[in-house]
Amino acid sequence: MSVDQARLTRLLQNEADMAFKRRVRLMFQALDIRPTDRVLDAGCGRGFFMKYVTELAPCKLTGVDLDLEHLEIALNQNRAKGASVARSYIDPLPFADATFDKIIFSEVLEHLPDDWGGLQEIKRVLKPNGLLFLTVPNHNYPFWWDPINKTLEGVFHTHIQNGTFAGIWANHERLYYPEQIKALVTRAGFEIRAFYPILHYCFPFAHNLVYGLGKPLFENGMLPQNMRAAADRFGGEQAQANGLNPVRVGLNLFNWIDSFNENLSENKSFMINALLLRKP
Repeated sequence: MSVDQARLTRLLQNEADMAFKRRVRLMFQALDIRPTDRVLDAGCGRGFFMKYVTELAPCKLTGVDLDLEHLEIALNQNRAKGASVARSYIDPLPFADATFDKIIFSEVLEHLPDDWGGLQEIKRVLKPNGLLFLTVPNHNYPFWWDPINKTLEGVFHTHIQNGTFAGIWANHERLYYPEQIKALVTRAGFEIRAFYPILHYCFPFAHNLVYGLGKPLFENGMLPQNMRAAADRFGGEQAQANGLNPVRVGLNLFNWIDSFNENLSENKSFMINALLLRKP
């Protein structure tokens, strides 16, 4: 089922993470969610993917996450549209075998101590012929996305994993080269239907600016109201097109740079490995 692209653009207009914007668009393209589908957002966090699904492709949607505070936000944003949430680890999941037609598993696998076990559990609850939209960060990421860690890796063979300067490595157990994630999912028994490299061109220090600086300022209520409104990831549809708002100026710049990221080659450095997988 095709989604309303104009409305999706409006919903995403406050989004500062250009890689996330591309993940959302690819998810809809890859999964083709139908009203009768049972869909799981595994590792739903605050429910951003859930928000777009409930607004644009209503279905039997469930989100699962371990963080209770995040789940409360996700439920508050999506309850009115019929979505449900469950508090759980990824391994094990509290669902019967072959429960879901389609699963969103985006930027979660790299957090799991046992990625193999987590992937097997996702496969268990997916129906035969079901589809999985999987994304993980690429180890060959662009220098300007996280210059600090890229330099530390290249010179000192280390990285920052926690705190303001953690960048792409924030709370991650690992990053994946394309051949590594392809080999892992193939060994797990999935059929790779499509592979999408996401985001090469970006504003310098984009990850640190968006998540290391911007996110804490927003969550701690330290932004003026007009800037807070422009930075609210759930508030895109109500956003005002004020060109003088500093956040809006930054978003316009980010979007202009991101416009060069169409049709990327796997031979470039890029941010995210995105895969559409099928369970035989």
